[in-house]
Amino acid sequence: MVVGGCGSGRTTLLRRLEELLGSESEYHDIERVATTPEAFLASVTQTSRYHEKAPDAPLSTALATRAAFVRARDFFAHACTHDGSGVTFLLDEVLEMRTFESFPGLRNAPREFWEALCESANRFVLTTRFVARARRLFHDAPDRFEFVHVPPLSPAEISTALHEFGIGATSNEQLEIGRIIHALTDGRPRYLGHLAKATVAMGAGDPVSSLATQMAPGAQLSMACRFSYELRLHRARGYGALKAILQILSKEEPLTLTEIARRLRRTPGSTKDYLSWLADVDLLNVRQKRYCFADPVLRLWVRLHGHAVPPNEEDLAREAQEYAVSRFPYMEPLPVSRDRPVSTEDQTTDRDRSWNLVEID
Repeated sequence: MVVGGCGSGRTTLLRRLEELLGSESEYHDIERVATTPEAFLASVTQTSRYHEKAPDAPLSTALATRAAFVRARDFFAHACTHDGSGVTFLLDEVLEMRTFESFPGLRNAPREFWEALCESANRFVLTTRFVARARRLFHDAPDRFEFVHVPPLSPAEISTALHEFGIGATSNEQLEIGRIIHALTDGRPRYLGHLAKATVAMGAGDPVSSLATQMAPGAQLSMACRFSYELRLHRARGYGALKAILQILSKEEPLTLTEIARRLRRTPGSTKDYLSWLADVDLLNVRQKRYCFADPVLRLWVRLHGHAVPPNEEDLAREAQEYAVSRFPYMEPLPVSRDRPVSTEDQTTDRDRSWNLVEID
């Protein structure tokens, strides 16, 4: 079970494994085909190169919901090559099996599925972007399951990756830019790719300015953040309230449950539920009863785009620079423009943000 956030390289890993393992392996994107059990079964069996060792009966278009799920589950457990050899299945986003929980008789579909895999002679590499849900679902899984957490890239790995983009005239310059990009992207591969390409396109070797342009509406990095934001919120519950909490934390973090409830104007009980739903889809981390974004780049995106109007160039430059200062404290912040009125809330946020910088240092 390979777990990691959006853009961490899980799918790339599976496709590379498929190349290395050859004809006795097969990739399936569960997220794309987990619709109804009947459609799921048809999609898997019609595209697979393999067959069941002893199929119970020919497929029927009128197959009942639960029977279709059982057939699909058993297909993965018992499929083999034409010469009877076992198969290595590479199943991307396998927790999308939760889709089937809403169908009659399939309340425990994800658990039934992995229990069948445990009894199979086949081999499986599974992935998911939902770390908290995977831990809960597989908390009592047998030793046959091994969890592999995809780590963020290190500064050295990012500096090496920059060779491909031609960033940095010397090795020292490349190393320094790599350190800056590592701090700005939190070592996340997808963010690295977008920011490195933007830095090359600008031709100035300035990742912070590139970050500002990439946070603009429609830019690739901005769209990657939007994808992660919308996907995880739709997998959670209480969509509107959860968005409000993320906007609160984009202005100031970490905050306690009581502080968030007061700003949200909701009871601590309901706010606690909302926070647990956000943590369940890995949008928030909690340490010592204080909540904060799990992804600092996503926090910057919410801070910029959580308004009725899109950010202008001045907003992008200011927020990107302040974000860089929080990640790289030795960088000098840009002077804040006071051309437009500053609300009491903005002044409070500025004071709180400087306090946060002290805490980070």
